[in-house]
Amino acid sequence: MSLYLQRLEEVKSFFDNKDTVLGYRKLMDCAMDTQDMDVYKKMIALTDWKEQHVNNETGLISRSMEVLSLLQTKKVEPASTQGPVITASDITKTYGRSGFQLGPVSIDIKKGHIYGLVGENGNGKTTLLRILARELNNTSGSLNYVFKEDIASDYDLRAKLVYIPQRTATWYGSLKDNLKFVLSNYGVAPEENETRVLMMIARLGLWNYKQLKWSELSSGYKMRFELARTLLRKPEVMLLDEPLANLDVLAQQVVLEDLKSICNSVVNPIALILSSQQLYEVEKVSDKVIYLKNGQYTDNNASFKGETLDQLIIEIDSTSDREAIKKAFENLPIEKLVYNGGVYLAYFAGDTQFYRVLYALGAAQIEVTYIRNISSSTRRFFVS
Repeated sequence: MSLYLQRLEEVKSFFDNKDTVLGYRKLMDCAMDTQDMDVYKKMIALTDWKEQHVNNETGLISRSMEVLSLLQTKKVEPASTQGPVITASDITKTYGRSGFQLGPVSIDIKKGHIYGLVGENGNGKTTLLRILARELNNTSGSLNYVFKEDIASDYDLRAKLVYIPQRTATWYGSLKDNLKFVLSNYGVAPEENETRVLMMIARLGLWNYKQLKWSELSSGYKMRFELARTLLRKPEVMLLDEPLANLDVLAQQVVLEDLKSICNSVVNPIALILSSQQLYEVEKVSDKVIYLKNGQYTDNNASFKGETLDQLIIEIDSTSDREAIKKAFENLPIEKLVYNGGVYLAYFAGDTQFYRVLYALGAAQIEVTYIRNISSSTRRFFVS
């Protein structure tokens, strides 16, 4: 079964279980992969109906199944995700006055993958993004870009490689008109322009905001607008600097899930690098997490400060004292227990199973308010 048909099966499963919120977003993703304007128009009409009948779940499921049946008749050819679109080899950036140096950084960036970029402020995250975006020149090392089409100019490069800073510029007019202006610059005919814009507006949850102006939108919806404007250009690489900074917890999760789905498009896969302070949310959607400390590159597959890669590292927040927690682990191969930043870090031999840690805490009646296995998380770099 093709990847496209697998995703249609997933959509059906969501609706069968009455998970209409996620199911509808997945349905729109499959519709967008067809690149069929008639399909787009059906999804646009359905979105308009949906927003006017917000409590009619049965009607939404029925109408969504009709669109799903149509999508099953469409043939979608997957794009290749083989080989990197960006290869960075030992790139560095040195600032003489401050003495700060980023790198050396070596990494391959592939389409269909999400790369989380984390680290404390002032450690080079924005610098790395701007170098990859060709907004800053690297001091040494090399960058190689491989896109579907030859890049003849910086304009061509900017169409394929898009950088969205944390603070975006003010725009004028309505949200919809601004998005139509983007496609008009690429020579898209008026009818197709309207259809593509409305489809993107629907996909990014902007339907009820399409006639609003910049000053009438919250920070979160301004970020969604920037994403819509970028995605209409069909980039191959997106670089986002702190896209979650002004979003509430629920909005962060929705935006990240949307980004993951869109970047994993069957026909237009995108390589996405995003910096963020929201470590856990980013790790849940990232294929690789890059950690920068004093400009030095580490990723979530590396060891740090004497750790070994086969250690089990558990972060625990508990009202119990250190001795009670230590006693709970007396029959486990614990190597050390440290208190750091209001939480305990327990290091065990690598062959220790996480469920045994949970069992030991439960048997000792330890009150746990939070527990997480951070053995492969960059969280362990922050607390070390």
